[in-house]
Amino acid sequence: MPNTANAKRLQHAPDRTLRLLSYNIQIGIRTRRYGQYLTHSWKHVINHPQRFDNLDRIANLMREYDVVGVQEADAGSARSGFVNITQYLAASAGFPFWDDQTNRRIGRFAQHSLGVLSRYKPSGITEHKLPGRIPGRGAMAVRFGDGAESLVILIVHLALSRRGRMSQLDFIGDLVNDYRHVVLMGDMNCRSQSEEMELLLNKTLMSEPLHGLNTFPSWRPKRNIDHILVTPTVEVERAEVLDYPLSDHLPVSMEVVLPESVELRT
Repeated sequence: MPNTANAKRLQHAPDRTLRLLSYNIQIGIRTRRYGQYLTHSWKHVINHPQRFDNLDRIANLMREYDVVGVQEADAGSARSGFVNITQYLAASAGFPFWDDQTNRRIGRFAQHSLGVLSRYKPSGITEHKLPGRIPGRGAMAVRFGDGAESLVILIVHLALSRRGRMSQLDFIGDLVNDYRHVVLMGDMNCRSQSEEMELLLNKTLMSEPLHGLNTFPSWRPKRNIDHILVTPTVEVERAEVLDYPLSDHLPVSMEVVLPESVELRT
């Protein structure tokens, strides 16, 4: 008897199935215990060769996916050797399309950014600055296809404070409600069972198929703060947290099937 999940997957056209990955890469720093936040703190401000060895390992994982959302990248500052990390990952993993959004600039020393890598050509990318008492948080809205039937993938990295996350998820809820087919992914710094997530789910039609699986810290995961959520028109085939501790977060992966009305272009 054939495996039901595999048989179901064969019914879908290849260009309707998307393999998604969301990963907070901590600018290429591999952290293995809490003490390294102190002993390796210099890596957040000074370039070092091991960063790119680890980014190569991360790129090797990413090459298995169609669209990747990246958090805690750097757009090309002194600490990354003036290399745009999202561009570096795209080139290393063989992605033809990439873009990034710089949300916080600290002179020549750091350019905190989000990134997207894609095997399909986006029809548009919109950058949003998220509300908050401390500026520097953003959301990337990556659109595939045209008009009301386009797919929008939102990539976010939310605030550390609950008050900041509440205002940011309220703002994101308005963005989600502007579209029919939406995927929301990123480091949200809050658990599935939280007031912030409840606000988002009550405001939108989104759901979280991957529920309650821990991603942080990567060496002993105790908190589920990295998420991928979808609107009802996006069918989820598989969702999981991957045991790839190449950052202080673990990556989240999801395989989805898109409505026939969504057009992907290469």
